[in-house]
Amino acid sequence: MSGDETRPGAAPVPDEAEESVPFETPDIYGAYPRLSGDQMARLAQHGRRHAVDAGDVLIREGERCETFYVVLSGSVAIVEGYGTPDEHLLRVHGPGRFIGELGLLNGQVAFYTAVVRDPGEILALSMDQLRDLVTRDSILGDVVLRACLGRRALLVGQGAGFRIIGSRYSPDTRRLREFAARNRLPHRWIDLETDEEAEALLRRFAVGPEQTPLVIWRDTTLLRNPSNAELARFIGLPPLPSGNGHGDLLIVGCGPAGLAAAVNAASEGLGTTVVEAMATGGQAGMSSRIDNCFGFPSGISGAELTERAVLQAGKFGARISVPAEAARLEPRGGHYAVSFADGSEITARTVVLATGARYRRLHVPGIEPLEGASVHYSATLYEAQQCRTDPVAVVGGGNSAGQAVLFLAGYAPRVYLLVRGPSLEAHMSRYLIDQIERHPRVRVLLHTEMTEALGDKALEAITVVDHHTGEHRHLAVRALFVFTGADPHTEWLSGALALDARGYVLTGAEAQACSVPELWQSQGRDCLTLETSLPGVFAAGDVRSGSVKRVASAVGEGAMSIHFVHRYLGHAAAPGGTDSSPYTRPKESAWLG
Repeated sequence: MSGDETRPGAAPVPDEAEESVPFETPDIYGAYPRLSGDQMARLAQHGRRHAVDAGDVLIREGERCETFYVVLSGSVAIVEGYGTPDEHLLRVHGPGRFIGELGLLNGQVAFYTAVVRDPGEILALSMDQLRDLVTRDSILGDVVLRACLGRRALLVGQGAGFRIIGSRYSPDTRRLREFAARNRLPHRWIDLETDEEAEALLRRFAVGPEQTPLVIWRDTTLLRNPSNAELARFIGLPPLPSGNGHGDLLIVGCGPAGLAAAVNAASEGLGTTVVEAMATGGQAGMSSRIDNCFGFPSGISGAELTERAVLQAGKFGARISVPAEAARLEPRGGHYAVSFADGSEITARTVVLATGARYRRLHVPGIEPLEGASVHYSATLYEAQQCRTDPVAVVGGGNSAGQAVLFLAGYAPRVYLLVRGPSLEAHMSRYLIDQIERHPRVRVLLHTEMTEALGDKALEAITVVDHHTGEHRHLAVRALFVFTGADPHTEWLSGALALDARGYVLTGAEAQACSVPELWQSQGRDCLTLETSLPGVFAAGDVRSGSVKRVASAVGEGAMSIHFVHRYLGHAAAPGGTDSSPYTRPKESAWLG
């Protein structure tokens, strides 16, 4: 049998797949499981069998697909750029495998074309049929989910999908790259400065360098310097809901706290909308690995944790819109209205603020012109892949810095960790410290502060000072990653509710102390634990004053905030989400509706 080997706990190969395709892509990464005979039989009870011929297109790149396909016989090729000069084969699936990746589950357009290679038979189910089936068969649902997550990661790593053409020195190019990377959208960046392919593509589309950045897909679609929102709609990310209806709950921010709030609120029947300015996952979504996340003994990447939570929230009917940058919050007629940067508005009975914090920029001479090109405030796969040949430096002493160091050490030949304090123990978890101290490519410089960035268009070196010895010296590094603390994302809330001296949202007794006594007297109660100085507006996670800046804590606060939302609305959620309150609505099941 070619293809994936049967692993411990893996599903057995169905009878129809015994004669698997000789050139089938092997399941090295666990992203191409072969469904068991029982699973195939259950799917067959709901789907329709179709004979297919070589060349039949099942899924077309750039279009949404509403059908779940399983190969019964023959084979299906997954192709990028199908029918274009750049067409190339990504993989081949034989009997017992299904077709699709994460975009199939969350409503994005396809990043490839699925075309029949060898004639045979396929099984087709609508997404509604699949959702209904996996609701009753959690094992099948987990097989499909794990495979789709793995396939998305492979597409991202292979540079499949659309292309961004632009200069590394262009702010708009950096903006588009960041948006695509943080939203885990398969794409490839073509640098106008160094990539020979860029000139040929510009000639093909009759576009000058001054008109970049461009987004190109399948040699047929060209977007000229699109906004983040335009790119999001192009890919199929859901927009803000239209209309002027009043929802039960609006969650602003889609990091761990916001996602936990969304899962709990939607599962308990609250009409829930989540908005996010940049990308789902927040700072945690950019973490290469989180080893102390409850329930994942072998660790989990921030991207996978985020995608799982997004699908889980959607499973219960929560609507998540990206990008949607909140600009103003104000009470209105017993509800709350949140206005957005594009002029749109959403009104809800309650609001949970989970906007988190943003990494603080480093202010030293020479650094600003290099930001986005050689100086980064996150460490994703796209930055790491550019660090294979040269040393890099990481500034910071917390967990985010530690996670970045270990991730980058898998690519760069040398990683310097610059820590201003005398040790790592003050702000970093022990498990990270142990790994850093053992890693042969990592060098920790304590008592060390960066004082200058050197380089014209790209970073060439940094100047550092050892405060213990007073020594100044240069470190020859080609990239700098900064994790020196964070500031709350609350500029848009200034004047709307009570903030502490550093801009974090006050809650509970501290928030009540900042309000006029008549406000809470009119409520007939005290301010609830996670409630802000506005009754019915709650805060959770890193944005809240006094919160513990950890993923697990943010998740806990997000979940707990929904308990207080129910108390504010005057009802308690019954176990299993069977609340009979007029504010609830029927739950949807299994991924996204």
